[in-house]
Amino acid sequence: MSDASHNHQTATTGGGVSRRGLLLGAAALALSGCTTARQAMPTAPAPSKRPPVPETPPMYYAMPNERFPIPEVDVSKVDQKFWRQEVDYPTSEAPGTLIVDTPNKHLYHVQPGQRAVRYGIGVGRDGFSWSGRAIVAYKREWPVWTPPDEMVARQPQLEPYSILNGGMPPGLNNPLGARSLYIHKDGRDTLYRVHGSPEAHSIGKAVSSGCIRLLNQDIIHLHGAVRDGSTIIVIPDPLMGQQQSFA
Repeated sequence: MSDASHNHQTATTGGGVSRRGLLLGAAALALSGCTTARQAMPTAPAPSKRPPVPETPPMYYAMPNERFPIPEVDVSKVDQKFWRQEVDYPTSEAPGTLIVDTPNKHLYHVQPGQRAVRYGIGVGRDGFSWSGRAIVAYKREWPVWTPPDEMVARQPQLEPYSILNGGMPPGLNNPLGARSLYIHKDGRDTLYRVHGSPEAHSIGKAVSSGCIRLLNQDIIHLHGAVRDGSTIIVIPDPLMGQQQSFA
């Protein structure tokens, strides 16, 4: 090899490393860098699982054709064991009887064949004040609420709704809701009522006011099925008289 050829090879290789080798090395480093970056990407956290929102059954849809349109029930606030349903209910009571199971927050409307329609209820303070056997003397659609004089004496702000002033007009904010059943015993008003309520969260609980409350959709259903003069039996709560937790 001539001196000229030797000098040309040395200039080309740059001391033993060819230009092709440099290019391959650079490419390898670039690929290595991509791989490293891809491995370093953080993993997205798994989405948290939320409990499914229960689907509203048709029986609790809005009732826009009522005198005062009733909104759909927020069923997420009512335990499903308090939703209206027909159940087995062995009893010696005649069909048509109402049985208020105060301790378990259910009301049963006895049907033929040892069956009953069961409703969830909220029990107000007045609902703990009476138990026994009586009758549904009469029932009312969109009732007027007239607080007893004793209640007005304790709560003077209720004076505008006193008996002398004609009571509170019907409406969605009326404490008796869309319907009310009036309970009499031996010909006298017990002041015990089975009535409606828009407060879904109160069903299945002991609550601060009222007697026996049902969802407005449920009291409308019951009102249409029960007859004046029907027997009603109210089972007392064994905790009655003891300290209650009212919502």
